[in-house]
Amino acid sequence: MSGLTGAPGMEFGIVAFSSLFAMMDPIAAAPIFISMTAQAAERRRQLAVRASITAGIALLVFAVAGSQVFSFFHITVPAFQIAGGLLFLLSSLKTLQGAKHEGAEAVHDADPSIVPLGIPVIAGAGSLSTVMVLAAQARHQAEQFALTAAIVANVIICLVILLISPFIVKRLGPSATEVISKVMGLITAVIGVQFIINGLTTVILDAAKKMA
Repeated sequence: MSGLTGAPGMEFGIVAFSSLFAMMDPIAAAPIFISMTAQAAERRRQLAVRASITAGIALLVFAVAGSQVFSFFHITVPAFQIAGGLLFLLSSLKTLQGAKHEGAEAVHDADPSIVPLGIPVIAGAGSLSTVMVLAAQARHQAEQFALTAAIVANVIICLVILLISPFIVKRLGPSATEVISKVMGLITAVIGVQFIINGLTTVILDAAKKMA
């Protein structure tokens, strides 16, 4: 029984983790981090920690407040699924077409860890919307815990990638980094389409029930 009870939470956690990882795209954020911290190479570890913590706090706040926002504005889950799916799709199309990562052209600052690295490079509109969609779908305690674990896991992975980003960029080179970014963009597009399908399916089924 415990295995069956934990299965939905685990399945939800896998979906949450993969969705967030695709939207946060920490590998694509690595060269941006290198560029923005070029004038503060000796403080890169500190800046990476601060940026990751900022992104994590933003994601957790959106996860906790997501249902309250839905209730206050009378937003339905299917509506946000469709809107979030469209956002995923548009974001991924920019990546696939070669657009620069969100915040990539931000002006170099003495301390860019909170803005723009934490928000919006790591925790951008896409990942924040993802958290809100997932939070609205997490109806059980196991799923809510799985979502929190997915956020924390992604932030930790992002931190590790930022810390080793100088080595990654140097070893992979610009071509390999771009290929990985394209793959992540494709995954994001698929997730976006699936969210749209889920939202439309719910709307159509509800409409059919009312007409019956």
